[in-house]
Order: sequence, then structure tokens, then C-alpha cells
Amino acid sequence: MFAWSLELAWLIVLLPFAAFALIGLFLHRWPRLSAYLSILAIGLSFGLSVLVAAHVFLGGMQETFEVSMRWLAMPGLNVDMGLLIDGLTAVMLIVVTSVALLVQIYSWGYMHGDPGFSSYYAYQSVFAGAMLGLVLANNFGQLFVFWELVGLASYLLIGFWFGRHSAKNAAVKAFITNRVGDFGLLLGILFLQIIFGTLNFSGLAAEVAGYTNTAILIVVSILLLAGPIGKSAQFPLHVWLPDAMEGPTPVSALIHAATMVAAGVYLIARAFFIFSATPEVMMLIAVIGGFTALFAATIALVQNDIKRILAYSTLSQLGYMVMAMGIGAMTAGMFHLMTHAFFKSLLFLAAGSVIHAIAGEQDIWKMGRLKDKMPITTWTFVIGALALAGIPPLSGFWSKDEILLGAFAGGYTGLYLLGTLVAFMTAFYMFRLIFVVFFGSGKGVEKAHESPPVMTIPLIILAVMAVIAGFVGSPLMDYAFARFVTYPGAVHYEASTMVIAISSLVAIAGIGLAWAIYQKEWINHLQMRERFSGIYTLLYNKYYIDELYHWLGQRFVYGTAKALFWFDIYVVNGLVNGLAALTGGAGKVLRYTETGQVQTYAAYMLAGVIVIVGLVVLAGFALLI
Repeated sequence: MFAWSLELAWLIVLLPFAAFALIGLFLHRWPRLSAYLSILAIGLSFGLSVLVAAHVFLGGMQETFEVSMRWLAMPGLNVDMGLLIDGLTAVMLIVVTSVALLVQIYSWGYMHGDPGFSSYYAYQSVFAGAMLGLVLANNFGQLFVFWELVGLASYLLIGFWFGRHSAKNAAVKAFITNRVGDFGLLLGILFLQIIFGTLNFSGLAAEVAGYTNTAILIVVSILLLAGPIGKSAQFPLHVWLPDAMEGPTPVSALIHAATMVAAGVYLIARAFFIFSATPEVMMLIAVIGGFTALFAATIALVQNDIKRILAYSTLSQLGYMVMAMGIGAMTAGMFHLMTHAFFKSLLFLAAGSVIHAIAGEQDIWKMGRLKDKMPITTWTFVIGALALAGIPPLSGFWSKDEILLGAFAGGYTGLYLLGTLVAFMTAFYMFRLIFVVFFGSGKGVEKAHESPPVMTIPLIILAVMAVIAGFVGSPLMDYAFARFVTYPGAVHYEASTMVIAISSLVAIAGIGLAWAIYQKEWINHLQMRERFSGIYTLLYNKYYIDELYHWLGQRFVYGTAKALFWFDIYVVNGLVNGLAALTGGAGKVLRYTETGQVQTYAAYMLAGVIVIVGLVVLAGFALLI
């Protein structure tokens, strides 16, 4: 229907990069014009993405478009650049461009008056371009280039307020942590090139299908998995995401809730033909995802910073998605990625509206009674929380239950029970936040006010998406979300009334418990904190994982660095300096032989002749004897 849009798909990536270049080179002194250009660029990319998706899904639902050209050729190595557009790509294009567009519009109000306004929009543009390039890449090499650009943009945006010591540290922490995962990803990509001679996804799919060395595939798969573990903040590389909340709140909504952190899940889906070839790695993926979901949810139960609660919620939901990939429910995982992008970006932007209205305060216990002063923010936040909790018929209900159904029907009983427990915790900690911030009796928010329309309109649009987005993949539709994102051999499970009923009741129970404790105060939460002070302290301090990493860094990283420094100074430099001193000393001695007087050189020659004659005579006597 819109076949011509496929030929222009490269503009989806180019337009944000062009906006970044123009802002950086020419428009930095005109903040409003910089913002207009950035928003226009991502708006046009969104329009083209809609046309591309319409053609892919309305043109038979299974159409794949690929174009490729040789970028680098040398003996043993051919590097291509190209575009791959299929159902998976189309879904990600819609998610990235729609959320990025709404976040950039919202940012106009949130970042108004900031001295770095133009730079902020330049960084937003380069991030959008990098993320879209990652999604459209048709090979691992090109994907890795944009993968690293996404990391760079994240570093710039997390540390945007670099005058804050905490923001600088958070940016460095995110950058270094992701380098650990990216190193493994790069090694995996190099192994793929060495073993199969290509990095093209379609070419690799054909090669892997006939490959029989399971041990090699396991090693390559684990190396590739390191990238998603870092980028999607899975345990044990999860520590960067909560600290990344030091960036502006719209950055949290775009990068750390909807798009960048979802890149790891997307990579698992794009390379699913590799991971699914090794059941051992699939189980590893499922366990890592399930553990992260539970681990992060327990921490979120006791956090007091509104953005950190949402950050640990993001970690938990990403764990849900990764777990879905591991149990083979790739379609369900991508479905939850899509719905989560809408309601979690809504929650972050609504939290930003609160922070903006009360002069930067983020402690929930210093808030309260905001429902009357900020009605739009309040009720859009409630809608997002209901979707996150999985209350029917909101979007999170459909996608979360699809994952739970996959675990239950696939025989992963333990993971199903874990996912159900996480659903209860999610409902509890989100409505703990709501009852304290919006319906609580807190003081100190007398000057709070509703945000301007440039901020509330994106909230309303995202709230609408949080309500309706799940219907496109509900069991009421044939093949559910598999109509859009599927893979060879995919299994579509029929809806289970039992799974739906249990998950809904569990979510309602979580909301009810939060209501009883924080709204009606039938249970004193301060007394509970005192009674279970050990558990509370452990959870509040995030299981001391950061402290453990700091200790390991001090003992091993810094200790090794100090040992190498001593070796460099006293051994390497000692040897080099010793040789230099020896050479210099010899030169000082030999310089006395260079007088510039002919008679002195003649004397040296005579002495040399005498020595040679003496040696010859001695040799003759030795022969006679």
C-alpha cells in the first residue's frame, strides 16, 4: 500500500542526525529554533515510521524488505550497510519515534529556561538517530556502531547537568558498566564473523540453522548476551540504571524507560535464531530475567525517591521481558516491550510534572495532597500505574498475562509463580507511591500547580495509549501479537481464564494492601519498618550490591592498578633509566677521547698498532708452544 515509504526508510535515521548536526554547527545560539528543528525531525521520522508499519502490516503481515550495500571489503572481511524492515522493525520504529516525539514536546516545558536548552535537543536528536539506526540495521556490525552511539548519547544526557557531582558520577557509572557488557557483545560478533563469514542477520540465520557444534554456539550466545545484560540493566550489570535518574526526567522517560534499555531485549529478539538454538542459554536467559524481575521489585518496595521507584520498576519489567525471551515467548516479550514503553514513559513524565511543580523535590514523604492541585498529572499517573499493575483491560494486563501464560503453558511453573509474585509487588509499590504522593496528608506542597499544556498534553496522549495499546495483541484477536512479531516455529497459546483471574486478583490484592497501609493506615508502616528493620535496611540499601562493587574495585581494580603502577615506576622505568644512565656515563667517559688535536689521535693510532702487534706476537708464541 505504501511501498514507496520503504525506499525512503533511510530518512527515518538521517533526519534526527541532520537535526543534531545543524543544531551543533549553526543553531546553538537560538534555543527555540533548535527545539523546533529537533521536534520537526523526529516528527517526520514518526510519520515515515507509521507509513512503513502500515505497509508491512497491511501488506500481508509478513512482508520483509531488505537493502544492502558493501561498505568495506578486504581479504577475509566484508562489511555491509543496509536496512532490514519486517514486523519486528516496524513495531520498534513506532515505539521509538512516538515516545521520542512526545518526550521532546514535553521537554519544551520541562527544560524551559535551562542554559543548555539547545545542547539538550541536540543530544535528544543524536540519541533518536542512533536508536533508529540500531533498529533498522540488517547486520551485527552496523548494529554495534549504533549500539555504541546510543551509549554515548545516554552518557551525554545522564550527565547533562554536569555541574552536579552526582550527575557526573552517574554518567561515568553508566558508561563503564555498559562497556563491560559491550565488550562481550563485540567478542561475540567477532566470533560470528570468524565462524560463519558474515554478520548479516538473514545470512547468519541460514548458517546457524545448519550448524551442529553446540558448544561453540553456547559460547557465542553467552558473549552476545552480555550486551543485552548491560544495556537492559539485568543482574549483575543493573547498577547503572537507578543512578541514571540524575539526568533530566524526560531523559529518564525516553532512554531509561522506553527505548535505550529496551535495546537489549530487541537484540535478543533480533538474534533469537541464535539463542533459541541452544536450550542451555535459553534457560540462562530465563533465569537471569526472572531473578532480575524479583530482585528489583523487592528493592522498589521501600524506596523513597519517586524516580528511583520507577527506575527499579523498569528493571523489574525488563526482567519480565528477558524472562519471556528465555522461555521461548519472544512474541510476548516484544508485546510487553511495546506496552511498557507507553505506560512507563507516561509514569516518568508524570513524575517529572510533579517534580517540576514542587521545585525539584523527589522524596515522596515530602509530597502529598497533589490530586486537587494537579488533577491531570494525578489521573494520568494513576492510569499508568494501573496499566503497570496489570489491571484489565489496560495495556499492561494483556502483555503481562501473555508472559505469565507462556510460562504456565510452557511448563515453567517456578517462573510462573515468580512472575505472579512480582505482579503483586508491582501493584503494591506503585500504589504505595500514589497514596503517599497524590492522596496522602503530606505538607509542603502548597505552591504546587498543574503543569502547562505543553507537558500535560503528552501525558494525556500516553495515558490513552496505556489504555488501548494492549488491544492490538489481546487474545481476542487472531494470533494476538504474533500477527505483528513472530518467528519460525512460534507457538501461540490459547488464553487461560485461570491465569487471567489469578493475575488480576493478585494485582488487586497488591493495590488493596497498599490502600490499607498508606491510605487508611490500618497498619502502621513505621512500626512494620521497625519490626522488620533488618530486611528493610537490606532492601533500602539495594542488597549492598553497589558497596560490594566499590569494595571489589578498591581491592582488585585499584589494587591491581597500584601494583602495576609500582612495577612501571620501579621496574620498567628503572630498567629504562638504568640503561639511559649507563649510556650517558659511557658517553661522559668517551668524550675525553675526542680532543680535536691531530697529535692526540696519532698517539691513539700508535697505541692501537702496539696493542695489535703485541696480540700477534703473543699468538705466535702460543702456537710455537
